[in-house]
Amino acid sequence: MIGVFDRLAGPLLRLFDPEDAHGLALKMLKFAPLAAAARDDKRLAVRVFGLNFPNPVGIAAGFDKHAEVPDALLRIGFGFVEVGTITPKPQAGNPRPRVFRLDADEGVINRLGFNSQGADVVLKRLAARAAPSFDGGIVGINVGANKDAPDRTADYVRLIERFAPVASYVTVNISSPNTPGLRTMQQAAVLDDLLARVIDTRERVAPNAGPTPVLLKIAPDLSLPDLDDVVGIARARRVDGMIVGNTTVTRPPSLREPDKAGEAGGLSGRPLRPLADRILAETYVRVEGVFPLIGAGGIDSGASALQKIRAGASLIQIYSGLIFRGIGLVAEIKNALLAALESDGQSNLADYVGADAASATAEDWPQ
Repeated sequence: MIGVFDRLAGPLLRLFDPEDAHGLALKMLKFAPLAAAARDDKRLAVRVFGLNFPNPVGIAAGFDKHAEVPDALLRIGFGFVEVGTITPKPQAGNPRPRVFRLDADEGVINRLGFNSQGADVVLKRLAARAAPSFDGGIVGINVGANKDAPDRTADYVRLIERFAPVASYVTVNISSPNTPGLRTMQQAAVLDDLLARVIDTRERVAPNAGPTPVLLKIAPDLSLPDLDDVVGIARARRVDGMIVGNTTVTRPPSLREPDKAGEAGGLSGRPLRPLADRILAETYVRVEGVFPLIGAGGIDSGASALQKIRAGASLIQIYSGLIFRGIGLVAEIKNALLAALESDGQSNLADYVGADAASATAEDWPQ
């Protein structure tokens, strides 16, 4: 059924503006009679952040921004879903057009700008699935500050307070390139204050909300000295993990659609993979096993998924790859990981995590 869906929906969606196609894909997931994916092989199970993931393949924030279809995504085989980015107040984001497909490069540029229906709307949806009678999977919440917030750190604190009771984990997103000034929150002094207040809030609400892992999502464009600072602060403030990483503002010289490549915004998809894998490996060697990492950026096959894990990811997230490969990509990745385990005589994925990280950091920097 998934294969039929991809064959029918893929060509249809490409006829539309990318953002309109995305909206149509969400509607299809709500209403299409897709069969549930088969139960995952136990060898794919991963336990990190105190959570049990049935498989390591998640969907990144940005696909289900408003928590409209998390359970449909879990049903078709994702091991976890990250919804958002969610801001405290509703905001429209940047003017359209703001999403551009680079078909020749299998990449995407977006400058959405945290378009969000706001915390109230999303909280109602998530509270319904958090009811005791609901047998739900892992749904993380990606949170961000409103563009016009006078105190952006206060926005993150407020969102932790509100979403901790309904979130499997919360991701602090300070790495989108599409909200002016947001990435400055990765600077050492600002980040230290932010994480101190976020972790304090998490601990304060824990008696009622329960334990809520807090992750930090970073940009792939950090310099290595800045990465040293970010990892050092994340370790000192005892975050539970990091997501590496967001979209890039750089443009590889290999891009074949110069007009689209010149659009402002963050680049994702296949052209991001070399940089994303490198910054993941650099992060992994700096973290020294203190907390796990989620790898994102450029995954569009089983081979690239395994490469991401070997660069340091305990879990992976996909999004842009779905645009060009369809939702059958989820099963393709899981099958490829099982084939690797079978071939190598391994019982789980743990031995692959970070296996190539040290050697990757000795290579020339990707162009």
